[in-house]
Amino acid sequence: MDRITPQHAQRGLAALLLFALAACAKQEPPLPQFGMVPEFELTSEQGQPFGSHQLIGHPWVAAFIYTTCPGPCPRMSKLMLNLQSETTKVNFVSFTIDPARDTPPVLAEYAKRYKADPKRWTFLTGPVTTLHKLNREAFKLGDVNGSLDHSTRLVLVDQFLNVRGYYGTADEEGIMQLKTDLIKLEKEKR
Repeated sequence: MDRITPQHAQRGLAALLLFALAACAKQEPPLPQFGMVPEFELTSEQGQPFGSHQLIGHPWVAAFIYTTCPGPCPRMSKLMLNLQSETTKVNFVSFTIDPARDTPPVLAEYAKRYKADPKRWTFLTGPVTTLHKLNREAFKLGDVNGSLDHSTRLVLVDQFLNVRGYYGTADEEGIMQLKTDLIKLEKEKR
């Protein structure tokens, strides 16, 4: 007959305590929801119609940029490139705020410059009114009005088109939080 030693009892008690703590541990709350991206249809860098329905099913990161931007847009696009290389189940969408100049061929050249995977990263242009409505009302980032002033934040959208987070691009902190939130979003059960 096996004898229970004090060491066995301590191990058993420790295991029981760990099990109880794990059972009582709070699950992380889900990411907040800041609204929903409405249905839209724009034109991709390939010159093809591209709409919100094509984004359903995968989380995605959105940015509003323009191709002649001398300042933050190259940094934002580089950050998107880095995220593209570090993830496999995330898509990326760059909306232009300068549709008069950012035609599909111009966006296609910009996409090549940033090594965008055409299966996962799309560059969109279209009517100013549609881009303005998305930027102002859906993403809550500002206006598309010809001034070329724009937010430098990246936006996380879930697979159901819900806006789940905003991330600054001026320092590494915002991007680290975006990476953390992508992992949280992946773990969320719907």
